[in-house]
Amino acid sequence: MADQKKSDKIKSAVREHYAQAIINKGGCCGPNLQTFDPDAAGRFVAMAGYTPDELKGLPEDVTTFGCGNPVALAQVAEGETVLDLGSGAGLDLILAAKKVGPTGRVIGLDMTPEMIETCRKNLERAGVTNGEVRMGEMEAMPVDDAEIDWIISNCVINLSPEKEKVFAESFRVLKPGGRLMVSDIVTIDLPEEYRDDLAAWAGCIAGAVSEEAYVELARRAGFVDVEIIEKLVYNEATIGALANESCGCSGSESNLNDAALAKYANRVASVKVSARKP
Repeated sequence: MADQKKSDKIKSAVREHYAQAIINKGGCCGPNLQTFDPDAAGRFVAMAGYTPDELKGLPEDVTTFGCGNPVALAQVAEGETVLDLGSGAGLDLILAAKKVGPTGRVIGLDMTPEMIETCRKNLERAGVTNGEVRMGEMEAMPVDDAEIDWIISNCVINLSPEKEKVFAESFRVLKPGGRLMVSDIVTIDLPEEYRDDLAAWAGCIAGAVSEEAYVELARRAGFVDVEIIEKLVYNEATIGALANESCGCSGSESNLNDAALAKYANRVASVKVSARKP
């Protein structure tokens, strides 16, 4: 019961954090690409793995969420169905919709009503007619068995206090042969006492597990060909971009200050993880 209470507390804090972030729209989870300083935006976008062509013509309030572009490395084909875990304002859904084409389908999943409302508006503004957004949690997805060809996610699974359920659900909803391609945060010798800070949870840090544990979680769920295909360690110069701009949401009262950030430098990394359901 104590573990469930802690889990519920973490989810509530994360939900409130991102709800407030999208309401504020003050650099929420990354700079507004239309108004942010071009040089700084270019560095941020490059670090996240997005290209100018991908971002051209997007709705004004679509921002670069997360720690890396999962769509870029996913070999999504026309006619397939893609599920985005933690779809946020809809950036990766829009990019995936272009890949699957009019005969395919994209589904966003998010637990924050404010994010869902924004995502639906952005899909409409971007002209996406083959997409939908569902309200729900990754630990109990409102998705049918074997409904999905590809699962993508951008710096979201780390936010879950019950990651084993997320991977089990991911395995359930994928078709046989379905693929998972996610960008996420892993830790490097992070002391356990650092994991009780709810601001650090919402900033994609405190809830992360080690690279080895992440891979093992996927394998225990039944995935094969689990592979880390990219890795970027965040040092003192870049940790703030992760915690306060990518995931922490710039301008939020729960941002981590410089002193708090310093202890996480070189202890977290973003990775892109590929896996397959047999």
